[in-house]
Amino acid sequence: MNMLVDGEWQTDAYESTDDDGSFERQTTPFRDEVRDDPDARFQPEAGRYHLYVSYACPWAHRTLVTRALKGLEDAISVSVVDPYRDEDGWQFTPEKEGCTRDHVRDADFLRELYVAADPDATCRVTVPVLWDTHEETIVNNESAEIMRMLDTEFDSVASQDVDLYPEGYRDEVDRIIDEIYEPINNGVYRAGFARKQDPYDAAIDDLFSALDHWDEVLADQRYLAGDRLTEADVAMFTTLVRFDNVYHTHFMCNVQYIREYDNLWPYLRDLYQTPGVAGTVDMDHIKEHYYTTHPDVNPHRIVARGPDLDFEAPHDRDELSGGPPSDVGRAANADD
Repeated sequence: MNMLVDGEWQTDAYESTDDDGSFERQTTPFRDEVRDDPDARFQPEAGRYHLYVSYACPWAHRTLVTRALKGLEDAISVSVVDPYRDEDGWQFTPEKEGCTRDHVRDADFLRELYVAADPDATCRVTVPVLWDTHEETIVNNESAEIMRMLDTEFDSVASQDVDLYPEGYRDEVDRIIDEIYEPINNGVYRAGFARKQDPYDAAIDDLFSALDHWDEVLADQRYLAGDRLTEADVAMFTTLVRFDNVYHTHFMCNVQYIREYDNLWPYLRDLYQTPGVAGTVDMDHIKEHYYTTHPDVNPHRIVARGPDLDFEAPHDRDELSGGPPSDVGRAANADD
């Protein structure tokens, strides 16, 4: 596994599987939080925090969507790594389209930020990373927790009055995020990185059973939790938007395309067309990353050409109750 061990970069096999051939995702090590509390170590302030992301990564993409919906582009700056990740891990290649330099420390590799935060770090080096420029350390690198912090703790510096975790919906949002994580968000990886037939089959069964279920749910309501756009939809969106271009082919999730679902496909287009969201999607980065970064899955690194999906096609989901926040502005791209 390519990872830091006592602050030193070690290379071997990238992803891990257990003895029965099932893919195992490791937990993230930095789990502090920003809180809108005068006694908190990390408090929300415009210009204090920096987000490290890959446009290719669905977990990092969650934080970009939340940042855009909340109108936090001016408050929280962003650096974007190269979509191609070799044995040296995520790197900064500002000369490449859509990528940036490290705006904070001018590092060459993301792992340098991990070592700066913890010289003895033993962990994988992943995105997203929320960095505190005041204390020069990593606050958190767990996507769901960063998404929640951006949504609930930064209202004082946000330019949009958007609540993705509203009172009265919170238990349901938490339940849905938990319910879709293993079969869908992580399920595509369980299928793609399986090393034996049985765990692959189990992952595929779980994945498409869950997709079928949510397709039925969305027949009668606009969003996963009902009539409000929430964090649960953000978590679902970043998997669905990659599905037909990547997961269906590269990860052998080929029972059905999302575009073949009666409700998931217009739901996906509805989310994509929510002001601010489309600007966070870079399909070129997504496809380059998946098809070139997993040589065990795609040893020749050939990038599949299709399909050419029309995410801007009418969706007619606005005929259902509820709707997106009316005042959400378009997402700004990361600084060059």
